[in-house]
Amino acid sequence: MEIKEERSSEEARQFFPSSQLDSVGEPQFTSIQRIANEPKLEFSLACKDLVAAGRDRKLSAFVQVSVAHPAEPVVTRHSSTEIVEGTKDPLFLTGVTFPPEYPIYEETKIKLTVYDVKDKSQDTVRTSVLPDHKEPRADVGRSFLGCATFRVGDLVKSKEQQLTLTLRTSDGGKTVGTIEVNLMKMGELDEGETDHITADTQDQKCALVRECTATEGIGGKDNLPSLNAVLRNPVCKLYRFPTADNKWMRIREQMAETTLSFHVPKELINLHIMEDMRRNQELKDLGELAPHWDNMRRSVIAHCDQMLSMYQDTLAELGKHTGSSFKSSCSKGEKTLEFIPVNLHLQRMHVHSPRLKDALYDVITVGAPAAHFQGFKNGGLRKLLSKFEAERRNTGYQCIYYSPENTAKAKEVLSNISHLQPLISSHADLLLSSASQRSPDSLKNSLKMLSEKTELFVHTFKDQLVRSALLALYTARPGCVLKKAAVPRGSAEEGADAQHQDHPSQMKRQDSIPHHSEYDEEEWDRVWANVAKSLNCLIAMVDRLLEKDNTSMKEGENEPPAEDGKVLHTGGDWHEQLYPLVITLKDCMAEVVTRARQSMAFVLLQELACGLPQCLMLTLRRDIVFSQALAGLVCGFVIKLHTGLHDQGFLQQLHTVGLLVQYEGLLSTYSEEAGMLEDMAVGISDLQKVMFKVIEAKSEDFLPIITGRREHYVIEVQLPAKMFELLPQEIKEGKLLHTYPVLFNVGINEQQTLAERFGDTTLQENINQENLELLKEYYKLFTEKMPPDCLPHFQEQNDLKGLLESLHQNIQAKKRKNVEIMWLAATICRKLNGVRFTCCKSAKDRTSMAVTLEQCSILRDEHQLHKDFFIRALDCMRSSLEQEEKCSLITERKIFAPVL
Repeated sequence: MEIKEERSSEEARQFFPSSQLDSVGEPQFTSIQRIANEPKLEFSLACKDLVAAGRDRKLSAFVQVSVAHPAEPVVTRHSSTEIVEGTKDPLFLTGVTFPPEYPIYEETKIKLTVYDVKDKSQDTVRTSVLPDHKEPRADVGRSFLGCATFRVGDLVKSKEQQLTLTLRTSDGGKTVGTIEVNLMKMGELDEGETDHITADTQDQKCALVRECTATEGIGGKDNLPSLNAVLRNPVCKLYRFPTADNKWMRIREQMAETTLSFHVPKELINLHIMEDMRRNQELKDLGELAPHWDNMRRSVIAHCDQMLSMYQDTLAELGKHTGSSFKSSCSKGEKTLEFIPVNLHLQRMHVHSPRLKDALYDVITVGAPAAHFQGFKNGGLRKLLSKFEAERRNTGYQCIYYSPENTAKAKEVLSNISHLQPLISSHADLLLSSASQRSPDSLKNSLKMLSEKTELFVHTFKDQLVRSALLALYTARPGCVLKKAAVPRGSAEEGADAQHQDHPSQMKRQDSIPHHSEYDEEEWDRVWANVAKSLNCLIAMVDRLLEKDNTSMKEGENEPPAEDGKVLHTGGDWHEQLYPLVITLKDCMAEVVTRARQSMAFVLLQELACGLPQCLMLTLRRDIVFSQALAGLVCGFVIKLHTGLHDQGFLQQLHTVGLLVQYEGLLSTYSEEAGMLEDMAVGISDLQKVMFKVIEAKSEDFLPIITGRREHYVIEVQLPAKMFELLPQEIKEGKLLHTYPVLFNVGINEQQTLAERFGDTTLQENINQENLELLKEYYKLFTEKMPPDCLPHFQEQNDLKGLLESLHQNIQAKKRKNVEIMWLAATICRKLNGVRFTCCKSAKDRTSMAVTLEQCSILRDEHQLHKDFFIRALDCMRSSLEQEEKCSLITERKIFAPVL
């Protein structure tokens, strides 16, 4: 432990005597410096021989911890232990921790106040906000027993790193027992003799062990600048629980906000704005249209401009946001924050247990991604999208119907055009530059890159959709005279040209697009084929030039050198011969781009016109839900990447198979929560179009970079150079990393009881069944691509198969509130190195109960938690969630429902 001197602020000058001031009048304090990014101070507490105020009942004690800072003449409440019932010698399992940034010094004084709780139901969050100098009222259900104070320096410098203090009444007279303070360090090992403490209550029958240990630590795993850029305001809790063999395990629980709650939505909204501006411009660039189609275009652009303005206003409002880096549950209905996820936090449990390796267990907790501001009166996205598509199919519109697959294809073509055209032009210019330098190797490389990109460009337009859309656009031009009536297939009615002007809704099926006798359908084939022909001519010319150059060099070797010593080139000027061919390639490409862009924009015009304004409102709702889901996914990926940097098996799995992301939903299928579940199911499914790429950071800004469009996004995660070097070569070379999101939902509250008795649970059953198939596909992909012994978890393949089969059976059983589904899905996810999410309406009550139950189950199954202490460990973790520091993070008051 390193001791160093620090100075405090000027506000402390009057609090200290002059002997503690330096030459410039500022107080000096001795700071405690431990491992970087580790807590400054951690200790455990135990009381002995407590004296109750009355003899008619046994004690139920807890300790309140307060801090008297050297620079401040006031006492600040810091934390408290759990309540230990029915004993005069309580040993507290909840420890006391001070985070790395906490201003604690050797001169700091810590006050320990012991209370006797008479009525647990009244002594909760409401009493924890009392000022420290005031005693609680008698009617709140607790009474003051005694207190003790010590200096931090006395504990740190003590030989045994332990203090035994006398508890006295408020007037300092009567002794009411003693309190023992033991310095704790995560990662310590049992090296010496143990001191057995046997309690006299049923909950403490186990012989508990206080270890005399040596230091170790975990090496500051979290001391990473890129991770610190993502996580904010950690809240830590410390516990010690007995194992089955009467040893202590130590658990540090951490909850942290993430800056990604706002960063990701802002990046995403900015991409939406740019994408919508390009779309609006493409609609304007369609050229002259017949009156019907032109009026349609004007209406669509007007609605799109309104929506674009809304996105811009939202982004501006988010840019003004200051303060907390998360959205609390009470703000979930605010319009300006509707793109922000609710209560997105990292919940981390670090376990150190005897004879077992230290372990980290992470769960991302977040409110269900849903459009709360828009409401759920008509259901959520799953129902709304299905209903909208059915109406588009079955109702006559004044537009041409294109399937969702075709509209998605049109967006993909437009994206490819925007991506490939500048690349081809750039490679063509590089080719000319190589020709000017007369560099054969550079010329070959430039030609190779140009050929690859041009072939991709040509392949993009080998689709019937482009051809049919060009024909439809041709018929929408003014003055187009049709030789044959445009009627739906199967209709015997024929009309004149005027009838088509009055009733354009007859052209509502893509398979009913009119064929105009004057339109040459093969012209498009010739146009895009000209690009390939131009490329072939360019390749042939380069081959000839290189061949001539080789020939002239061989001839030059047999001839005497020229008088000036220069090699004579007989192939002429390469640049001069290639330039016309490059210009022809660019011209052909420009013609293809113009026609293809207009035809695909015409397809998008139909999609928008068929459903105004509902189409745009559904897009908005989907964007909102996806934004919330993506923020959580990026957070989970970044955390998982950092914790797995030294795990070669995981890194191989990441680039070979992809990352499994498992969402545990706790929403009911009743009333509004059914709509939330529908939103959540679509938002998580949409995450399949997200891919990750790890890049080396070029600056101190480590926040992820988002690129792409609504149908395809790439998240670039930045790592410092030293961390980047730890990655496999495939990831360092920029290989895109896939994610496989799955959602399993089990409603567990009273509303789910109503749904199961009087409502419908089909939605939950369908979601679970669909995602079970996705999970099976991921497992199949893993077994095909990964060696069976690459990761420790996978050495028991039969175990995973059994878990999958058990999950399948539980989903098929359709049992009420079957929480076994949650446990099985979570276990499979952890064994497959996946990222875990737990979600309910607001990530408060149900989420907290589920996470603490999962953590205690892990301690029991993986770390040998003593069976008699499972319930008490669970109570400890849940009671600490009721403390003021966590309540202030999530909501003004947190009340847990006994649902698990």
